[in-house]
Amino acid sequence: MVTRPGRVVSLLPSLTEIACALGAAEQLVGRSHECDHPPGVERLPCVTTPRTAQLSARPSGEIDAEVRRLLRDALSVFTVDEPKLSALAPELILTQDQCRACAASLPDVERALAAAGAGAPRVLSLAPSTLGEVFESVTAVAAALGREAEGRALLARLNARVVAIGERAGARRSRPRVAAIEWLEPLMAAGHWLPELIAIAGGEPVLARAGTRSRWLAWSELRAADPDVIVVAPCGFPLARTRQEIGLLTSLPGWRALAAVRSERVFLADGNQFFNRPGPRLLETLEILAEVISPDRFDFGHVAKRAGAKAGSAQPLPSTPSATS
Repeated sequence: MVTRPGRVVSLLPSLTEIACALGAAEQLVGRSHECDHPPGVERLPCVTTPRTAQLSARPSGEIDAEVRRLLRDALSVFTVDEPKLSALAPELILTQDQCRACAASLPDVERALAAAGAGAPRVLSLAPSTLGEVFESVTAVAAALGREAEGRALLARLNARVVAIGERAGARRSRPRVAAIEWLEPLMAAGHWLPELIAIAGGEPVLARAGTRSRWLAWSELRAADPDVIVVAPCGFPLARTRQEIGLLTSLPGWRALAAVRSERVFLADGNQFFNRPGPRLLETLEILAEVISPDRFDFGHVAKRAGAKAGSAQPLPSTPSATS
């Protein structure tokens, strides 16, 4: 068994959530600027800052253009506070090497450690792309934290919930075709674990395949696919922000002709807290998807019952553009 590190810095929200779900909250001494769950972690010192902070309230297209510029110029999208990281003296750093536009990456952390002369803490970098790999991340984090037994118990609970939903959803006679949208301008189809979760929840994913990266999407592709259900969960956006920008999608030519729109099966969801975080709360994402795909079979209380409601982790899109404000 690995000796439990007493000082851990987590630079990815999903890894922070995994650590806390394993009962290791007291081992955390630092976090990223995006680590905000479970409640209480926001009191930990923050050691990262986005270079695009001034753009956070700007339209999706401007955020995308600035992030592309930074990456094109070989600049990191995030900065790591080297003195603060050094002062925290972590024994273990949890980070990712999957998306340079979403969180501090392994190269960012390695540069910060070298510049700060922060000794040689262990760095665990993960990049899950499927639900199975997310569960493997739980095992890896549990081992690094010296909490293997807690890891096995957590995985048993998560697997049981997946199986229960999958078995109930599998009894459907038909599988609605489901598109998950991860960005609005330009359009992006959600990949990684989302197509897999859609399939478990009883739908047929379109426009992206399980385990592949999210991809840029032409409007003509979405129109041609004409899905039965559309879930809009932009990366990093809370539900209120998605409501503000949904006009980027609903104003496109031919929007009202889509099958999902005609049947009022377009849903806005909290991408920031659920769809984009490969941690324990992907099970809540699965529940959200099960509710929107099979409302006659599932009611976990995540999806608001009426358009424009303020409660819920997902909401049906109002049929009239004015109701989205």
